[in-house]
Amino acid sequence: MEQTRIITISREFGSGGRSIGKALAQRLGIAYYDKELVKQVALETGFDPQFVEERGEFAGKTSWLTWIVDQGAGTPGVMNGLNATDFLWTIQREVILRLADKEPCVIVGRCADYILRERKDCLHAFIHADMAFRADRIVRLYGESENSPEKRLQDKDARRRINYKHFTHREWGMCQNYHITLDSGVVGIQRCVDILAWLYGQGREG
Repeated sequence: MEQTRIITISREFGSGGRSIGKALAQRLGIAYYDKELVKQVALETGFDPQFVEERGEFAGKTSWLTWIVDQGAGTPGVMNGLNATDFLWTIQREVILRLADKEPCVIVGRCADYILRERKDCLHAFIHADMAFRADRIVRLYGESENSPEKRLQDKDARRRINYKHFTHREWGMCQNYHITLDSGVVGIQRCVDILAWLYGQGREG
């Protein structure tokens, strides 16, 4: 059995993955990296934290081709010649690798499952739920907007999927990319925390 030190939480928008990750870290008494990761990346890139929060995980468009065209090329001598999105990815990757080396922790999103894929001390989880559960949840948490909750969910998930595909060349949400996938709408938020905490304590087979 390999001792688990790090749990990465990937999630569909509105599925409660962030809440699960935070509660899990508190339960286990280990570090939780989400907003703090954003702050660190913002500090190292010089980008506004809001830009890092959004573009560090979501593509700017819901169409892959349109997003790629919009990226443009980098400027020689600036950000190592990379465009803003690729430069952000490079620094974000370095920060995640350092955090994983530093201490046991829970890391939410930002392709951490892929970035840490070669480590044997990680447990990678994907949290999902059906549209009705997630739509109800985002309205309760974030309120109404000009778009329907279903449209908001589809938009966020599409942009997250494009971003993940671009940087990992893998399909976001595909079960083979994770050690466990949990339907938070069926299992429940708290029970997801219980299951992941139990797995953390057990380690996993190599």
